[in-house]
Amino acid sequence: MNPAETAPRGSALGPVARAGAGAGSRPRVSFEFSPPKGPKSEAGLWEAIRRLEPLNPEFVSVTYGAGGSTRERTHRTVVRILKETTLRPAAHLTCVEASRAEVDEVIQDYWDAGIRHIVALRGDPPGSLGGAYVPRSDGYQNATELTAGIKALAPFDVSVGVYPQIHPESPSVDHDIEVLKAKVDAGATRAISNFFFDIDGYLRFVERIRKAGIEVPILPGIMPVSSFEGLSNMAGRIGVAIPPWLANHFEGLDADPETRRLVAASVAAEMCARLAEEGFSDFHFYTLNRADLVYAICRVLGVREAPPAEAKEAAA
Repeated sequence: MNPAETAPRGSALGPVARAGAGAGSRPRVSFEFSPPKGPKSEAGLWEAIRRLEPLNPEFVSVTYGAGGSTRERTHRTVVRILKETTLRPAAHLTCVEASRAEVDEVIQDYWDAGIRHIVALRGDPPGSLGGAYVPRSDGYQNATELTAGIKALAPFDVSVGVYPQIHPESPSVDHDIEVLKAKVDAGATRAISNFFFDIDGYLRFVERIRKAGIEVPILPGIMPVSSFEGLSNMAGRIGVAIPPWLANHFEGLDADPETRRLVAASVAAEMCARLAEEGFSDFHFYTLNRADLVYAICRVLGVREAPPAEAKEAAA
């Protein structure tokens, strides 16, 4: 049943209200975290992990810094999640600034530690988010080769990335789709999109992917960011368009963090609710190691805390 059909006759409910009125199936969610830089940030990270763990996500991923700069912290965080929680961790892995032998060693270490899911990304040069990429002659040249290398070493579940608004180094959307197809042919089992705010553009992009014969799940990446300045800086470096309406929402709120957080939650919740009405049932959240906004949005989507026994059974 379409959630809109459950609304009172003649009402004009928006997508968030329709999501609350409906009784649809529970969406599948996943969360991205970053490895901590120190004791204080580690405490914040684990507070977020424990807050979101009862929602029983499909998986949680841990990022890998530019040039492998967080290699040890990523490994330590992923293994701790595996050992101390009911969550199913996925480790990000890139091929920047590393030989094939070095990357293969990391892959094997993950397998030996019990990790069964890797997010394979080409990665950015150290200290240069969105900068020019120069592959090493003795390394994996791109995410397609990395995916094939991972699958050759062990039967990992491999996720890959996709840009709804064209990769900054790509000549066209068609080229991006060809690259995605190559990664799927190499063994990728799902694609996770970069964050975006143009829902219609995202829908058109996914439609083109399906017309190209690519059937793996495409998870929309949702970024509920309450700092508009931080969002703008990040988006500018990787070519994500910030629509005027979003800038208008945050205008004049530089000194009002509480209102910024409320605006961020409402924008992301409405995006997710509309995507759900368009048939999407998987959502990947870039948490920035904070749980509050993501938890609220999951509530809007109908994701509830799983009973402990049920969560433990799902993780087994």
